[in-house]
Order: sequence, then C-alpha cells, then structure tokens
Amino acid sequence: MTLIRFAKPRPAAAPLRRTPLLTGAFAAAGVVLAAAPAAAQMNPLSPDAMSSVVSGLDPSTVAAAIAAASTAQGSGGSPTSTGDATTGDATVTLPSTSVPSFSNGATLDAPGATISSKGAPLFDYRANLQSPAFGARLFTGAFARAGASQFNPDYVIGAGDRIVVRLWGAFNFNQIQTVDAHGNIFLPSIGPVNVLGVRNQNLQGMIERAVARSYKSNVYSYASIAEAQPVRIFVGGFVRRPGLYDGTSMDGVLHYLDLAGGIDPERGSFIQVQVKRGEQVRARFNLYEFLFRGVMPLINLSDGDVVFVGPRQNTVTVSGLAENANVFEFPVGSNATTADLVMMARPLAAATNMRITRNTGTVKNVEYYPISQAGSVALVNGDEVEFTADKKPGTITVRVEGEHDSAQEYVLPYGSHLGDLLQKVQFSSRSAPENIQLFRQSVKQRQKDMLAASLKSLEAAALNARSGTSEEARLRAQEADLILKWVDRAKQVDPMGQVVLGQGAARNDLLLENGDRLKVPGKDGLVLISGEVLFPNAVTYDRGAPVAGYVRQAGGYTQKGNARRIVVAHQNGSFDEVGDNSRAITAGDEILVLPKVDSKSRQLFKDLTQILYQIAVSARVVLAL
Repeated sequence: MTLIRFAKPRPAAAPLRRTPLLTGAFAAAGVVLAAAPAAAQMNPLSPDAMSSVVSGLDPSTVAAAIAAASTAQGSGGSPTSTGDATTGDATVTLPSTSVPSFSNGATLDAPGATISSKGAPLFDYRANLQSPAFGARLFTGAFARAGASQFNPDYVIGAGDRIVVRLWGAFNFNQIQTVDAHGNIFLPSIGPVNVLGVRNQNLQGMIERAVARSYKSNVYSYASIAEAQPVRIFVGGFVRRPGLYDGTSMDGVLHYLDLAGGIDPERGSFIQVQVKRGEQVRARFNLYEFLFRGVMPLINLSDGDVVFVGPRQNTVTVSGLAENANVFEFPVGSNATTADLVMMARPLAAATNMRITRNTGTVKNVEYYPISQAGSVALVNGDEVEFTADKKPGTITVRVEGEHDSAQEYVLPYGSHLGDLLQKVQFSSRSAPENIQLFRQSVKQRQKDMLAASLKSLEAAALNARSGTSEEARLRAQEADLILKWVDRAKQVDPMGQVVLGQGAARNDLLLENGDRLKVPGKDGLVLISGEVLFPNAVTYDRGAPVAGYVRQAGGYTQKGNARRIVVAHQNGSFDEVGDNSRAITAGDEILVLPKVDSKSRQLFKDLTQILYQIAVSARVVLAL
C-alpha cells in the first residue's frame, strides 16, 4: 500500500520542490508533477486539488480513497484516525500499484501533498523476462531505479552541472557554483573560470591554476562536482514506451531505455542503438558487447538528446542443448556463420551436432552438421538451429543382485545378451539360477502407461453409466464415487518392470539394456500368501499341498475373497491363474487372492477385473476394492 498525505495548501507563490531522482522516477511512470493552484483555499481532499499535484493515478481508486477521507473529515475532529487535528492534515491510502516507486523509499514534497512509496513500478516488465530474445532480460526496472552515486573520472563537465568550490587560508570562500551557458563558473577576486569540457579528474588542477593566477601563496582550493545537469532525453524508435524522460547527464543509455520499458524484442534491435543530437549521431551502442564482454561506452547526455533504437536485424533462433537457447541478432550483410552462433549460444558439453532449419523462401529445408564444421556453415535470416547429441552407444551397465558370489555391477559392450552376463556370474550353493529375475526400466514405464490407460477407461465407464430410475441413478452415483476413490489409490501403484524369462536358449539370447537389474533369488523354501486372506504371511513350502491348504494357513479367505480368482506368481516373472485345489506350487511362489468384483454394470465388472489382474501381475499387489 502507498500512503498519500494531504496537508493544508501553502501559499500559491510557494515553489514546488523537486529532485532529479523523484522527477525522473515520476516521469518514468508517466506521472506529471505540477504546482498547486493559485486558489489556495480549495479543499485539499478534492479531486481537483489532487489532480493539480499528481496526475496519472487511477481515477476510480483516487476517487474512492478521497471520498472515504472526506467523509471522515466531515464528521468533525481530525480528518482521519491518523490525521493531524491541529493542522487539518488528512491521510489517504492507495494501492501501491497506483503510484510510481522509489527504490530508497524517497518522499515527494510538493504544496499540498506528500507521497511515499516502496511498491513495485507501474510498468510491467514480466514480458521482458518471458521473451526469448537475447538481451530482453536487461530491462527489468533495475537500471531505471539506479541513480548515479558518484562521478567517474572521465565525466566531462557541461553547462548546468553544479560544482562545489572551497577556498581557505588568506581568503575564505565556500559555495556551490552552477556552470553557466558559456561554460563558466565565477569565483570572487578571480573572475570567470571556463570548465566546459573539462574532465572530472582534471577539475581540481584547473581550479588550482586559476586561483594561483590571483593568489600567489597562502590560499588553498578544493573543487568537486556536486550534482550533474538535469536533462530531458527523448527515447524513440522500437522501444515499448517512446517518450521524453527526465534524468541527469550522468545517467547512462541503459537507464533511459529501461525507463521506456526496454527495447521491444519483437521489433527493436539490441545491436543498433544510437544517441543522436539533431541529425548528428553522437554514439552507437551494441548491447551484445555489454552482455558478452561487459563493455559499455560512457557518454554525457545533454538536454534534448535522442536515444534511438533501430529496427531488428537478422535473427536466428537457438534451441536444444545450449546454455543460451535464445533468439540472437546479427547485422544485415554480416556473413555470420554457425561458429559465431556457437560463441554466443554456448552448446552444452553433451552436444555434438546441430540441426538447421532454413525458413527463408518457399521451400523449408533441414540440414544436419557436426559442431566441428561450424565455421563453414553460413546463417541467414530466420534460421532455426537446434543443438543435439548424436551419440552411438558403446557400453552398458547391468547390476546383479541377490544370492551370488561375484561382482554387483558389470560393464558390457552394447548388444550383449543375457547369456554373456550369466557366464560372468558365479552362483553359490544357495542360488536358484533357474528362477533368475530381470527388471527393466522401459518395461516398467510401459506397464505404468498401460495401467494408466486402463484406469482412465474405468473412470469413463463409471461416470458414463446409464440409469433407468432415480433410485438406480443414486446407486450408480455412489458406486462411481467408490470406484473413483479406488482409482486414485490404484494410480499410486508402482509397477516392478519385471521381464518374464524363459528357459534355455530363448533366455540366453535376450538382449540386455543399459540400467537392467538382474536378481538371483535364493532357495528359501517359502511360499507367500497375500491379498484377500485374513492373515497374509509366508509359510513353509509343502510339496504337493493344494492352494487351499496354503490359504488355510493364512487364516482363510476374507468376506471379499474370491476363491475362483487366484493368481500364482513365480519367481521368474511368470504367472498362472489357478483354483484352490491346484497343486502347481513351487518354493518361492507367491499366491495372490483377488477380491470379488460387485458391480451391476457388465462393463465396470470387466474393467475392474482386468485392472486387478494388471496390478497383480505388474506390481505383485492386490488392491482391495
């Protein structure tokens, strides 16, 4: 929030006190400062009194705040709860976006108004931050708020600059002198001293020599620049807000460009910026020199100078594996090559090639070159360059876990088979090599995608189920709500990515992928029972025992358990659907008892059953309904 405090108007002759900082900041925000009206008796809370002091604020916001303050003033006593009853001051609170900001929290003191603000600037610089044009992020308001805190030694003194001159010894003098239109300052008993065009570092010597001509000894001098000349600079061309902006002769080109909202990245040029005085071009700037090399020529601006941004030159768009994936600009007719682009875009270490899309003309062509040939490939306006990594696989790594006596990780040539790896693995007496398990990331992702597609189909079936009566519709709504909650839980299931391995030559010929994980199970002699049983557990393997016997050891079926839907997961990744009287159980197997599916919709019944099997097979989890 911003506080605007209106005091009793001063006499009409009272001057309006301004500083270059405040004048420039208000000008940057499009706010005009004017002296209070001659009618000093007008109500300081009236819209007329306010607009005469500060214009450019949101009228509706101002009117609402003034109305509230006027109401408080009319009720007697102090104008507001925070006002000064003895002077009739009133406080009006406005949003911070209504007035320009000052980085140092400065206060504007004008007849009838005191404005303090620490809010954000009026101009929205977010478009510059989001622009792909290289250099657009220069203009975010930082240069507009920054003022010259000191004078550099090369600053050239001009008309309007204020200079502190001190003389002591046999003659004392202390005064701030303003350089007149002829470039002179006047010193008592010495006369006019011309300092126009003198550099700041030479000012002290100039004054000492002038004093020495009149005072041969015992008079000492000191001279320093106190304040730069206030100037008004035009900013034109392809900028966001062309206009006339206040500042000082010490403020740089970036300061005035930032006040104007920055260079328009869609139309303006970052490499063709000029400072003009009339028809004469005083200086040219290439902002890429500042961005890449930190070089920014210093120039003293004079009142009426024009900072002009020319039209955008040739552009090339960079994407892909590059640190600076932006739109870059080249001068027209510069014969730029991709080597120049590589210096600016800085491809990542992983990049090896560049794909160039030629957009000029009626035919769109694509070219492909290694980065090593960058110096011989010319660029034209509108090209798109994508840096890519064109790498051929050389080796892969496979991790071997579980019950074995060999290394945990192996580096193999690309294209190796599972049989090649198994020859390197040393199995122990507890290993079960016939039940080796293979887990693969690509398979895990496919299982995840298939499960997501099935869940999406189930959601659609639950939400689109038709009803014949209102009672049936109510039941369907309840059923759909339960199904959607179950779907949310099912989405959290993480598939294992296990590959079903066969036996013999088929297993040994399986190609390995980088990141594969091989697990060698041990001979533990246990059978796991999970799902819809009372006490999911691991029990001792009993050769020839039926499934029902293992289920009884786990407490039997729950009320939701379905004795006709039992899945046996083998260690090698294969699965069998069995009945409770089946005896096809081996050591290390896992018995999964699936729940009953209770749904009046045939489609819902089918989808739920399919997904239950998918989850059981891919994650070895039974998700209760």
